[in-house]
Amino acid sequence: MGDVRQVVDKVMNAIAPKGYKLVGQKPDHTSAEPSTKNSEDMDLLIIGAGSAGFAAAIRVTELGASVTMVERGAVGGTCVNFGCVPSKTLIRAAGVQHRSGHHAFVGINTISKPPDFKALIEQKRQLVSELQQTKYFDVLASYPDIKLIKGHASFRADGKVQVDGKLLRTSKVLITTGSSAWLPAIAGLAETDVLTSKELMELESLPKHLVVIGGGYVGLELGQTFARLGSQVTVLARSRLTSREDEDISRALATYLRQEGIDVRTAVRMERVSGTHGVFRVEFSQDEGSHIMEADEIFVAAGRRSNTGGMGLEEVGIALGNKGQVLVDEHLATNVPNVYAAGDVIGDPAFVYLAAYAGALAAENAMEGNLRTYDISVVPRVTFTDPAVAAVGLTEAQARAQGMDVAVSHLPMSYVPRAIAARDTRGFIKLIANKDTGLLVGAHILAPEAGEMIEQAVMAIRFGIRIDEIASMLHPYLTNSEGIKLACQAFNKDITKLSCCAA
Repeated sequence: MGDVRQVVDKVMNAIAPKGYKLVGQKPDHTSAEPSTKNSEDMDLLIIGAGSAGFAAAIRVTELGASVTMVERGAVGGTCVNFGCVPSKTLIRAAGVQHRSGHHAFVGINTISKPPDFKALIEQKRQLVSELQQTKYFDVLASYPDIKLIKGHASFRADGKVQVDGKLLRTSKVLITTGSSAWLPAIAGLAETDVLTSKELMELESLPKHLVVIGGGYVGLELGQTFARLGSQVTVLARSRLTSREDEDISRALATYLRQEGIDVRTAVRMERVSGTHGVFRVEFSQDEGSHIMEADEIFVAAGRRSNTGGMGLEEVGIALGNKGQVLVDEHLATNVPNVYAAGDVIGDPAFVYLAAYAGALAAENAMEGNLRTYDISVVPRVTFTDPAVAAVGLTEAQARAQGMDVAVSHLPMSYVPRAIAARDTRGFIKLIANKDTGLLVGAHILAPEAGEMIEQAVMAIRFGIRIDEIASMLHPYLTNSEGIKLACQAFNKDITKLSCCAA
């Protein structure tokens, strides 16, 4: 782990800002001079310079107010540095590697060779560096009224905020410190040099056997990625895979992953972890008995917890939840006057697009008096496995638990012409509708391009478009979006008796 952390530190030093100087950082000869406005005096102080913090800062400047961000870690937060960007580029690379040896087209000859993993990781680092520069530091440079201070911010007992002991003057505070990977209470885990997603994506050599603890989206995305790149992968899930998704999704996804050679084990009770890199020992049990497994790397993907420690929040009375998250009201205000919070730090759902929305809304409410309400009633989500999972709204079980009289449409992708032509009919589309209103209340898709298909259902739920209206709309032929139309038709028709493009 020590070598991995040195690599992470090296990477973060390599992606230091170009053309912008952080407040309190020694200048270099290539950096542009920062604004000379007093960084100790601002209308809003934002603690955390990730997606929520940047969205908030930009909104504050649009409102004509002054703003300072404080960041003790990597500017840009989890998404660009350790989350969305690096994981999705590795996922796509692994997909290319996999398809070079696995496709369904006769006459197409491809050759599968072992990947140059170190080169792939270096390319990933370059992408992270480029996007941190263009999407954060360059954006920062284009807003001269936004100040950035590198350091650790904390509340004093009197409610004021200090950065590394230096008092800042501000009328309002917004907390956007995000979240970090969480290690569950497994015997020996805290003393063992395991990997989180951050360290896993900085390895320079492929693990021979990678054990993944956790069956959520992070563990499955990266577990499948490393399996496709050449690692033997075992997934140990406490319950079922993607336990927040519809049960039909969980069962089918587990089948597809097993077909690729991934050892997926569910209903696992973890007992003990021990060892070090190359010689780990994992002890666990299932209904059929106890097991001992050896691995040369262990990747823990058991969830995340809000970054609220060491900030003095409890000392000033800011209410926290049972997972350390900052508790907020419908305006994203905390229980302490003039203190707001947004993004992953307030808990699930922890999506970057939601963090950006929340950051801007919280900033506006802080500046203009709680005029907007935080609305997460319709939030799409995507798990970038292959096939991918995309969903919005209620699962079938949730809808029935609410006493709703529902109709369910379950359309295998083998009925979608686009999937047939692409010779990849894995997965299905499952829609849940309210029988009384004809409105969608949930959509769940398992398909190679599920993430590109879900927004049609999102719009339908958000704006009250009935299933018969979707079924009557024109959809371009041989597109995956046509699958939504077919699934809506399947509520009332036998689609096996429809010709291509039949209305």
